[in-house]
Amino acid sequence: MSSPWPSAQPSAEHRAAYAQADVRPFWQDTLPERQAHTPLTGRHEADLCIIGGGFTGLWAALYAKELDGARNVVVLEATRCGDGASSRNGGFLQASVTHGLGNGLARFPDEIDQLERLGQMNFEQLRDDLTRYGIDAEFEQTGALDVALEPHQVQELEEAADEARSYGHDVDLLDRERIQGQIHSPLFLGGLHDKTGAAMVNPAKLVDGLRAAAVRNGVEIFEYTPVSKLSRTKVGVRAITPAGVIDAQTALIATSAYPPLLAQIKLYIAPVYDYALMTEPLTESQLDSIGWSQRQGIGDLGNQFHYYRLSADSRVLFGGYDAVYRYGGPVGPQLDEHEATFSRLSQHFFTTFPQLAGTRFSHRWGGAIDTCSRFSVFFGKALGGHAVYALGYTGLGVGASRFGARTALDLLDRRETQATRLKLVRSRPLPFPPEPLRSGVIQLTRNRMAAADRNEGRRGLWLRTLDRAGLGFDS
Repeated sequence: MSSPWPSAQPSAEHRAAYAQADVRPFWQDTLPERQAHTPLTGRHEADLCIIGGGFTGLWAALYAKELDGARNVVVLEATRCGDGASSRNGGFLQASVTHGLGNGLARFPDEIDQLERLGQMNFEQLRDDLTRYGIDAEFEQTGALDVALEPHQVQELEEAADEARSYGHDVDLLDRERIQGQIHSPLFLGGLHDKTGAAMVNPAKLVDGLRAAAVRNGVEIFEYTPVSKLSRTKVGVRAITPAGVIDAQTALIATSAYPPLLAQIKLYIAPVYDYALMTEPLTESQLDSIGWSQRQGIGDLGNQFHYYRLSADSRVLFGGYDAVYRYGGPVGPQLDEHEATFSRLSQHFFTTFPQLAGTRFSHRWGGAIDTCSRFSVFFGKALGGHAVYALGYTGLGVGASRFGARTALDLLDRRETQATRLKLVRSRPLPFPPEPLRSGVIQLTRNRMAAADRNEGRRGLWLRTLDRAGLGFDS
């Protein structure tokens, strides 16, 4: 049994590297100051009420206005638009709407051709939307790079390359010499560069650009307006907030990992915390020492994986590995700190790039992922069909959220499309068990995933049982 990661505990030097870092997503600091949208007060009416001002909610608001410019669309956001998962991720924008080709093949083999095509179309339309709406999201179509850190993972890359090519992906399989020629890390044994439908963005600039575009197109946004109750009325739905009420014909729920407004959603979502570090800008000599001239977004293989990328100002974001679920699934700013994970990430960062010893991290943060058991967005109707939700992206929602938003609105408007006829849209994931069993199952699964990583990727009885049952938990 082997692991590329040190068995020793993180050192004082590893902890010192992030000790002065701001506990705040770096991406949010790249936005200009703006006044918050005023909270909702009093009684209002709307044609469409969207609950959640992140990627899904804002894409849906724009789509609603594209379809009918006269439609009265209101967005209610509990804090500031994009302050949740939409500005706390790595900014990996990928075409897949199924959390990757492999997961799509495992879950929806009969639809994978259509899902791949719809995902690529969504990616291309999203790219065009950035130009159409004038959104500077620092879009870089660099492709995505998976790297092998252990010998058995090299074979996994070869199999993934064959699979990707069979579905039309432009991929480049890199042996150890070639990957070392591109990115200088002593850990890298091979790589798979997928150049199809993969880009990097600044997620905060993307979500704030969507917010501004929505306002320009006549969408009314209320911030610091949490919805405490959503109920059915004779003609539609009613959303109750601390100081106001909205009566709407329809509602679209895009609350991600935050506490759901409908009891039925609780069965399917497990809020899982992910953490990330961001370095200070690298000097020219530091950049030369690591190579990385193609600026791909990188993910290393294994059940417990890291993701990393370069920012526009040459910082390195390094996140992932741990997937932290807490009993009952709480979500809130008090959970943005997690010393055990930050120290481990720092140790793993300097193991990956030892030539960057002495580098300091400027930001550290956490964020909740709306994990579901099939790892990809699911949909549902409620309140007599007057409400629809799109949730469960499980960490690859930057691009898929546009697909999710438009599909959810089509369902709400009873508009039949290629997407609304899919099993992916008409089915739901298997539910997670209730507490206390939920916590026990998740912790056992995490333990067995780590064990599989220590045993050359071999999945034991517990993981194989979950695979057969169609249940999963992603780190």
